[in-house]
Amino acid sequence: MLRHLMRRAVEAGLPPALLGWRQVRRLDPETWLAGNPGRGETIHVPATARNPLPRNVASREALDPDPGWWGFSFRDVPARRSGPTRLLHLGPGRIVTYGGPGEDDEFHPAILTAGEAFELDQIVFRPPHGAVLRRRPPPACIGRATWILERVYHNHSHWLTAHLPKLVLLRDRGGLGDVLLPRRLTPVMEASLRMLGLDPKGFTRFEPGGVLEVEELTAVQSDRFRPELLRPVRAALAPPGVEPRRRVFVSRARARGRDLLEEETLWPALERRGFERVLMEEHDFAGQIRLMAETALLVAPHGAGLTNMMFCAPGAHVVEIADTAYPNPNFYALASAMGLNYWLVPAQGVGEGHSLHRDLTVRPEAVLEAVDQALDEGPEALERAVP
Repeated sequence: MLRHLMRRAVEAGLPPALLGWRQVRRLDPETWLAGNPGRGETIHVPATARNPLPRNVASREALDPDPGWWGFSFRDVPARRSGPTRLLHLGPGRIVTYGGPGEDDEFHPAILTAGEAFELDQIVFRPPHGAVLRRRPPPACIGRATWILERVYHNHSHWLTAHLPKLVLLRDRGGLGDVLLPRRLTPVMEASLRMLGLDPKGFTRFEPGGVLEVEELTAVQSDRFRPELLRPVRAALAPPGVEPRRRVFVSRARARGRDLLEEETLWPALERRGFERVLMEEHDFAGQIRLMAETALLVAPHGAGLTNMMFCAPGAHVVEIADTAYPNPNFYALASAMGLNYWLVPAQGVGEGHSLHRDLTVRPEAVLEAVDQALDEGPEALERAVP
């Protein structure tokens, strides 16, 4: 009852600060644009993808329809609706963040404009943001800023697919001057910026866990799986003139969780087929990019390192071993956006705890069947895989 009354009070115009930020009106981009015509710059309009099925799946109906916590399912990917790319000039705004770059201390940003929570995908006002505001920390004040950061920016996959595309887009448009970056950057973040010809010290930096007051705030709205955003990253970072010949199996032997229990059973058969076993942790970021550019056939269990497939040449083959009880279609969507041949081999999670960290068990015969089919297709399949 009290929560209902507070919500009604805020809807009637009471500033949410007076209620301890426990009730904030949520504002989506479409609603905001309707009331602020001319303040949004659309770069890519919404579009429906026309993606191929996984090459070892006969029909769309055979794909899992469960959207899980991603908001879209494997079955959605062949005709997934891609959101727009926009620059949203919000005017005065407030950025509130909590968390940090540690694996167990996830970073979460929120944007407030005129006392309302302006929400984008992965930028959502949560109760801990209200707690930050109730502490009344002295805000840092900035004249102009462009905001690109989403939830868990430090995660390898999130940085490559959600943040680097925005930076490349802004770089190509001459709009990097006001971009805010966190004080601490991961080695991959540092390396990728330098490979784009950007000096990390040239950006305005901030300390997560506080409040930023911005006089003129621009937010970048984007979709993680639009080819128009992802392919320029490959073009900017992958070495030119590399012929993909290698067959690579990515081992998670040193990763935290999701070990492939049958790896030692499977590996001799892959080795006989010309594969090399790779630990991504043994390569710096530039080395990972070159490895993927040289790879014609990639086999890997589900994991953030699989995001590096975005540096494979168009038409390369990717075999993902994934727990179908934890439906995560992100790599299928990514492979489709990059013009790669995608194969899905179902596995099962083993053990207790969150599905994200369980070990995987798979029938080696299922992996080898997909590998042999990919090898049989060879170069003649490449053109068909490119949208």
